[in-house]
Formats: sequence, structure tokens, C-alpha cells
Amino acid sequence: MQSHAQVPTDHAARYMTQLAKHWSHRFEVRFDDRQALIPMSLGPCQLTARDGALDITLEAPDLASLAQMEDVVASHLDRFAFREGGLRYAWTRAQEAGHIDVAAVRVGRSAG
Repeated sequence: MQSHAQVPTDHAARYMTQLAKHWSHRFEVRFDDRQALIPMSLGPCQLTARDGALDITLEAPDLASLAQMEDVVASHLDRFAFREGGLRYAWTRAQEAGHIDVAAVRVGRSAG
């Protein structure tokens, strides 16, 4: 199962980096200034910072896990974006729509 959201924000890179650094103590997070890959316990979370939006793609083995990941990622991002009054998420789900190509993600490692 896969879920995707394009979240409108002018601070996409900042929020993506905050989330990557926040979870780097728990997961083998890889990120640079435009992309992040967070291998969460339920499945991978890929974020791409674009001008005016943060793209989020999640993968999980089942619908319940996917819903849980959507909630966890959104709640963490909303904490970073409190000045915006909360972000807008329109999750689009697909089964076997494709998978994140981990090798294709540009890699940068958190300093800690």
C-alpha cells in the first residue's frame, strides 16, 4: 500500500529537514536539502521539498499501518508548522502503485 500527499507550504525544506533530524536518533535517516528518506518501522517515508509544497510518499504493508503512518507524519509536521495553523493533507492511496526506489534517493546523512 502506498499513500501520497502534496502539502502546500512555503517552508517545505525547513519542515522536511526538521522531521529528518527529529527521527534521525531512531531511524537510519538519509536526507539532503531537497529530499529525505526515513525508513520507519512500518515502512519508508519519502519527502521531497518543492517550491510551495512538501511531497510525502508513504509505504506500508496494509491499510491500518498506512493510516497510522499518515497520522504520525502529519502530527509531527504540524508541530513544526504551528505558525501556519496546521498544514493541509490530501492523502491519495494506491495499492501496488509503485515503490520508492531507495537507491535513487539522493543521499545526505544527518550530522546527528
